Amino acid sequence: MAKDPLIKFTDRGIYCPRADVYIDPWKPVARALITHGHADHARPGHAHYMCTRSAAPIMRHRLGEITLQTVRYGEVTCINGVDVSFHPAGHVIGSAQIRLAYKDEVWVVSGDYKTENDGVSEPFETVRCTHFITECTFGLPIFKWQPQPDIARDIHAWWARNQADGKTSMIGAYSLGKAQRILSMLDTHIGPILTHGAIEVSNGILRKQGITLPDTLQVTPELDLKSHQGAMVLAPPAALGSKWARGFGPSSSGFASGWMRLRGVRRRRALDQGFVISDHADWTGLLEAIKNTSAENVYVTHGYTDIFARHLNSIGYNAAIVETDFQGEDIQAEESEAL
Repeated sequence: MAKDPLIKFTDRGIYCPRADVYIDPWKPVARALITHGHADHARPGHAHYMCTRSAAPIMRHRLGEITLQTVRYGEVTCINGVDVSFHPAGHVIGSAQIRLAYKDEVWVVSGDYKTENDGVSEPFETVRCTHFITECTFGLPIFKWQPQPDIARDIHAWWARNQADGKTSMIGAYSLGKAQRILSMLDTHIGPILTHGAIEVSNGILRKQGITLPDTLQVTPELDLKSHQGAMVLAPPAALGSKWARGFGPSSSGFASGWMRLRGVRRRRALDQGFVISDHADWTGLLEAIKNTSAENVYVTHGYTDIFARHLNSIGYNAAIVETDFQGEDIQAEESEAL
């Protein structure tokens, strides 16, 4: 790294001294550039926020009254000589990679990303740079995702089997991103789709933005569950196995996560079915994304950092591990709004 690099790594977060901005800081700062609305990247307490226009509604819902500046994808904002722009990350709706350029030094902070177009989020865009900061949540060769149509067929087959057995199908999925992706894959001709309130809140916010999603029915105390037998239920992970879930009677539980690729995870969580699907890049996606940036210097955060950095160094990159407070797709995480 240069003696006075454009980007520094601090105990508050990723920092650009020249522009005096932080990217996804985990401690309160004066000015924060936010890659997306998940809680480990968009935290309360900052004096000023900047994000994409499509990330703003979720940001305002989750953080309340904040001072928020929004930008279009690709729009350049010059901050004390540093050109700042946001580019699609493909992770969830509104997610961005943030490009910071000064003279010949170009950094891209990718946040969380996936390279497969899920049909809901803005598709990932390659941004060329000299320095690339990448996650590696699933930075092992074992993590390789199936094409989305194949996963959809697996979900539909499972749903149909459960209907034949007189069971409700229940999939645990994170309220922002994964739930809408699965929802967009479902064939509404098979049966009704019911949602936990936490997921329906996100659905409502996104629908107001013009995002098209299949019709859903929120589960409330007044809803007659017996009249919706054979339904598909989408719920946050924390709701699986809860009193709320037991109210559906005979059911089969599934979980949508990249971690379902590992043997034993489904068994330890007492799940009937696991669907290997993630809003993060798999091993191949990570390597292709890094290669396409043409960056020589790569900084690896949250995930299998040791193994992934060693591999990058072995194939010719200048790779280093950066400690951050980001979680990625945490199999143990429980969304605070789930119950």
